[in-house]
Amino acid sequence: MPTDYIAKWLGAWSSEVNLGSTALKTGIVILMAVILGCERARNRHAAGLRTFIVLSIGSMFAGIADIYFIRDLHVGFSFMSAAVFIGISIITANTIVYSSKNQIMGLTTSISVWTMSIISAVLGFGLYTAALIGFAALMIGLLAFSKLETYIKNKSDHFEIHLELKSRSSLQEFISAARKFGLKIDNLEVNPAYANSGLSVYTVRFTVAEKALRKQTHSDIIEALSVLDCVYHIEKIG
Repeated sequence: MPTDYIAKWLGAWSSEVNLGSTALKTGIVILMAVILGCERARNRHAAGLRTFIVLSIGSMFAGIADIYFIRDLHVGFSFMSAAVFIGISIITANTIVYSSKNQIMGLTTSISVWTMSIISAVLGFGLYTAALIGFAALMIGLLAFSKLETYIKNKSDHFEIHLELKSRSSLQEFISAARKFGLKIDNLEVNPAYANSGLSVYTVRFTVAEKALRKQTHSDIIEALSVLDCVYHIEKIG
């Protein structure tokens, strides 16, 4: 007897390996992949619609295959799903890169790919309710908490900038101006991506030291720094 609420409502056939349950699971997983893929593609992330559809279908069929191997062939563990998770972990790890501004790129998308593969495998096992709840939680995490994350970051006393100076000799001038402005420099690194370009480019991490300055947004602080004569370009990272 199915223990999953949706599977129990649908009937015992939905938890077995048959044409009907396979078609149903395929339709559900494609719909979930389309929703997630459109969200990532809309925000111009690396993994888009087709990527999520293909990996979700593959993970789901790995789950279906494991049902057959465990129930009919009496295999002791879900080796197909394990192989899929390992493969996706390797692939997604290689998609996380640092941009020229020392910013990590692709991390959220890579984790979304990995999480979606798990949800798809769970669906393949016939746990419809768990898969749908997991997918809903994933979408809430990506959509609903995005604005909250931005708000928290903007209220933080710590932020990081990408800084381009007009010359290397201007660095001391910028540091002095930032300290007078009420900023504490936690870390300053020469950006290696511009090492041979002739540009003077840095990644700077600040702490807002002055209480009065904390009332201003990061954008306001960066705009105030951008008017310094020594600054060619400045923008927030993250």
